[in-house]
Amino acid sequence: MSEVLATSGWEARKGAFQQALLRWFWRERRDLPWRGVGDPYATWVSEIMLQQTQVVTVIDYFQRWMARFPDVASLAAAREEEVLEQWSGLGYYRRARFLHRAAKVIVDEHGGELPSTLEGLRELPGIGPYTAGAIASIAYGIAAPIVDGNVIRVFSRLFAISGDPRSSANQKTFWALAEALVDPRKPGDFNEALMELGARVCTPRSPACLLCPVREYCAGFASGEPEALPEVARRSAVKPMRALTVVVYRQRAGKREVLVGPREAGGLLAGLLEFPTVEREGKRWPRLDEVAQIVGIEELGEEVGEITHVFSHRRLQTRIYAAEIDASVHIAGDRWRWVPERELGQAAISALTRKIYERWTQPEPV
Repeated sequence: MSEVLATSGWEARKGAFQQALLRWFWRERRDLPWRGVGDPYATWVSEIMLQQTQVVTVIDYFQRWMARFPDVASLAAAREEEVLEQWSGLGYYRRARFLHRAAKVIVDEHGGELPSTLEGLRELPGIGPYTAGAIASIAYGIAAPIVDGNVIRVFSRLFAISGDPRSSANQKTFWALAEALVDPRKPGDFNEALMELGARVCTPRSPACLLCPVREYCAGFASGEPEALPEVARRSAVKPMRALTVVVYRQRAGKREVLVGPREAGGLLAGLLEFPTVEREGKRWPRLDEVAQIVGIEELGEEVGEITHVFSHRRLQTRIYAAEIDASVHIAGDRWRWVPERELGQAAISALTRKIYERWTQPEPV
């Protein structure tokens, strides 16, 4: 039993808390396409997609993904570019690569079936303690704990846990609480209820405390200042970057094609298609000739405009040029390929490349 529970009298009322939360969840839970399907694969895909992404965004992506890759075998057999195309626009593309890599491991080493133990799940690429606990509890009925941002916020307020929520001491406390509180009779529903409570009621700002089914147990509500918890951790400074990109295009058979190639492995947005681009850390802009040399063209054409794209830890400013070339011109290197403009939206491109394309096709008025 967690020390926090033992020292605060929670042990005696844990059962009542569990029942209050579960009753609310069974009455108020949202009808989501991955709930109640009895498919560990669907649970796994949804949990990976939901990391750092809102539910409303994930719904359409999940449905398209399951239509294209309905099971582990179909995902394992796909090319990485196909996987990234299905993920395009969802962000944090490492998640898609981990899904793909793990699917291959599941087919090769587990007969195409997701492992049904916490230990087995943790051995798969891209599955950490939270995802393993979510799959184990929701798909297999194992009383496994979970801790995500929503759960941290709920626990911080319930138990008045101060300090940096990311500290090792607080993380240890959150996981101990999650393990002590999970209902062994309905572990999946209980864990989903905690996350649902954090997402819909115990929100970061203006929490709906009067609608909370467990407010009588909450130290934050009793204090009158629930928004003070969890304490906001200081964010790392966002680093500046500068880039020049050129949209190279041509007319072929009466249709416009654009030149794209995969970004380098190991960096931001690795493997996704981009226009010829040179990026630089800091505030110094790359030279125009650096971009032209990438594809072996002499002129970058005219400047289209500038965009700003913010990653979690970098702020990238990009100047955009456009260059139309003759269909007979040879492009240097085997990295690049021509894609019909009308197919670009379905290709494996990032939100950054999509933003560049939109600025090119819809330049700002002068």
